Amino acid sequence: MKNYALITGASKGLGKCFSTELAKRKYNLILVSLPDEGLKETAIALEEQHSVEVHIHETDLGIKENVLNLANWVNKNFSVNILINNAGIGGSKHFSDAKEDYLNDIIQLNVMAPTLLTAELLPNLKNKENAYILNVSSLAALSPMAYKTVYPASKAFIQSFSRGLNRELKHTPVSVSVVNPGGMKTNAETTKRLNKQGFIGQIASRKPEIVARYCINGLLMKKEVIKVNFLSWLFLKTAPSWLLIPILSRRIKKELG
Repeated sequence: MKNYALITGASKGLGKCFSTELAKRKYNLILVSLPDEGLKETAIALEEQHSVEVHIHETDLGIKENVLNLANWVNKNFSVNILINNAGIGGSKHFSDAKEDYLNDIIQLNVMAPTLLTAELLPNLKNKENAYILNVSSLAALSPMAYKTVYPASKAFIQSFSRGLNRELKHTPVSVSVVNPGGMKTNAETTKRLNKQGFIGQIASRKPEIVARYCINGLLMKKEVIKVNFLSWLFLKTAPSWLLIPILSRRIKKELG
């Protein structure tokens, strides 16, 4: 059977860049995103430009049943050797202003969806000579911060989950990598947010095309932790929390105006 790379959150931003990078390397693709985000047009363009096979699945992965339906469809029809759990959601808000739906969306999409999808697709991946899982975490996973609170916690879960699972699968064909990208100017909203953070926000950001290429290289080399911006990663890993949390919290507060 043909092998496929499955990418969630594939219609825009880093997910779309992952799709393009893998298509350039002649990987057949299964692209997943929310409905009405231009996924069909993306698939057609990739097929025409890179002569690969592309299938799409439009659904909301923040709903458990949708994740199970996706996994069932994939397992019945495709042989998968790359899984990229990229779909996620964040935001900045006073916790006292956060409503139930806001909090639930972050937890379900950032925690439930990648965990459950990985579990359901793992037997499929294990059938390959070599298979790869890439979980997209964030530099935010490396420190708590005010005005985000739940988002860094969700990405810290992905960090721990990925590294633990990689160790558990050490003697199988499947390797698990996790990446901690910083800010990326993927659209007008994120560009505005990074600009508000000033100089630090600028030096920590990277173009998504460059991040995607770096991540795929690291994934295929079976790197456990992919450090896109090493200096930012090192600072967040080594700075004491009494210094780090206030600095990061002030940066995020600027986003709120």
